[in-house]
Amino acid sequence: MAQHTILPDDPRLTAYALGEMEAVERAEFETQLQHDPVARQAVAEIRATVESLTGALANEPLPEPASRSLGNAAIIPGRDPRRLDGGLASPDGILGKKISFPQFYYLVAGLAAACFAVFFAYWDQHRPLHEVKKYVEMPQGEVKHREEVGSIAMNLPVAESAVLDGYESSSPTSATGNTETYAFHRDSDFQKPSDNPLSTFSGDVDTASYSNVRRFIMSGKRPPVDAVRIEELVNYFPYGYAAPRTEAANGVELPVDSQRAPFAAHLEVASAPWAPEHRLVRIGLKGREVSEATRPAANLVFLLDVSGSMNEPKKLPLLKQSLRLLVDRLRSDDRVAIAVYAGASGLALPSTPASHKAEILEAIDRLEASGSTNGAMGIQLAYDIAKANFVQGGVNRVILATDGDFNVGPSSEGELVRLIEEKAKSGVFLSVLGFGTGNIKDATMEQLADKGNGNYAYIDSLAEARKTLVEQAGGTLVTIAKDVKLQVEFNPALVQAYRLIGYENRLLAKEDFNNDKVDAGEIGAGHTVTALYEIVRVGEKMSETPGVDPLKYQTTKAVALADGEGPASKELLTVKIRYKEPAGDVSSSLEFPLFDRGVRFADATPDFKFASAVAAFGMVLRDSPHKGTSTLDDVEAWGRAGLGSDAGGYRSEFLGLVERSRSLLQ
Repeated sequence: MAQHTILPDDPRLTAYALGEMEAVERAEFETQLQHDPVARQAVAEIRATVESLTGALANEPLPEPASRSLGNAAIIPGRDPRRLDGGLASPDGILGKKISFPQFYYLVAGLAAACFAVFFAYWDQHRPLHEVKKYVEMPQGEVKHREEVGSIAMNLPVAESAVLDGYESSSPTSATGNTETYAFHRDSDFQKPSDNPLSTFSGDVDTASYSNVRRFIMSGKRPPVDAVRIEELVNYFPYGYAAPRTEAANGVELPVDSQRAPFAAHLEVASAPWAPEHRLVRIGLKGREVSEATRPAANLVFLLDVSGSMNEPKKLPLLKQSLRLLVDRLRSDDRVAIAVYAGASGLALPSTPASHKAEILEAIDRLEASGSTNGAMGIQLAYDIAKANFVQGGVNRVILATDGDFNVGPSSEGELVRLIEEKAKSGVFLSVLGFGTGNIKDATMEQLADKGNGNYAYIDSLAEARKTLVEQAGGTLVTIAKDVKLQVEFNPALVQAYRLIGYENRLLAKEDFNNDKVDAGEIGAGHTVTALYEIVRVGEKMSETPGVDPLKYQTTKAVALADGEGPASKELLTVKIRYKEPAGDVSSSLEFPLFDRGVRFADATPDFKFASAVAAFGMVLRDSPHKGTSTLDDVEAWGRAGLGSDAGGYRSEFLGLVERSRSLLQ
């Protein structure tokens, strides 16, 4: 059982979170934190709480200097009451935010209560390594504005709630009923290498399915089967794959376009935990890292759905907070424009240097939700803005944020996808962020991201926004390779049958692998891609896989190689990868063989064990015919065995989600 070394009311938690410790004390406290995951999570929550509260109060007017006291509280000359440590007056106030005197006292009182409540909740309810983040809503007050944008009058008063870190437990439906839709897909069956020696699919780094599944489970509902895409569950988590080595001059990192190796491949095989007589292959790709200092300048257009359906706490208010996080991450040479759409579309902010942060944040704050949703008009406008400010060799990207309710103008999936497919030829990439409940058009949003050379994420909390837009900002913004395809060739001398786990809607024809006209997935800087194959070795008993009738006009030739014959006879399989440079039209290829050394699951790496646990969880949620003996107890045991260092606490959160789902699957 986890040992807690720090008490929940320890004042050092707040001092550490706010950076108010001396160096020696800080070092000692960090040593304690290393052994107390509950305290580490509490520190993260405190920081998020402060960031959210100070961000919400950033634009409030400061009081006149003559206002030197509040009640009986004396204001010390030279001291700034906006600072939690009572330090010397600073124009930046708390965490760089200017707030008024009353706000300071409310902030201190609220923060003290929130800090203790957050940690006490973990302390009192915490199961070993099951740290589930909590959800809190704080009234943020009413801000009223009115502005003319082009010819469109936009009424912009909004009474919103600040959504702090954590995951809500509200029902995934809206007040007007649930119109969420998910595309049908069935679990892939086993294939025989003698019939289909090649397995081909598009590389994928979308993660929307995991956070959406989490939203259902946290609300006490079993996710719809088609909302569970196993590859997106597996790829949600960071893995410890080593990045490719990059060229360097005198130890200095070179610009992105001079680094030649976009991927490193990491292959591993061990017994499948849910079917020990089978083998499980993990294919892991790690994209080249790009530091904040060396990434190209960014030309971003936020395309924001401000239709009436976005007028819910987990939609537009959360979206605005998420964008603030991203804006804080940008460099001074980046640019941001904001296009909005409802019944019509408009320009809420022309392309503006990120150095004008206050102007950008003010434009975000003014947004309000009303009207129906004409997504196509907004898409046209956003791409026009992006092309007008195109940065040659830079990051040119539209970030579409919506609840998916496209109900005016061209709104069918086919029409919207064709529109995005055409716009993608401009060299502007697309990211899609889904928000809220009740209207999600999951298949449409996924298709838009795919055809727009981008990625799709679902934002269910400020914590998820921070993961996507701050922790993984490089991967979200910077594409290192496009049209990434994987093709696996199986050795029929060793493999009787194989099955790709997940990726059902990413499958490609074997001829598509070498066809540069066929679109495929994009991979961002630092992203990882993980794919799993379940394999039945030659000689193992298994149910017959569907086959075809014997051919009448063809003769068949045995393709199995005798053990020891030929250079490839010991290879279990070979992984081939094709990709294009972000601005290229001709693909390059990589090739990696894999040998099976007979490793048991118990001796596999932590990453292998954890990815296996997540895949098994997906199969249990889908009630897959291939789940074997998997139970939630098994999933938890395998996940615990694969916890490793658990950077960010995401794996521990997963275990909490498994625990939470028990009552839903009975």
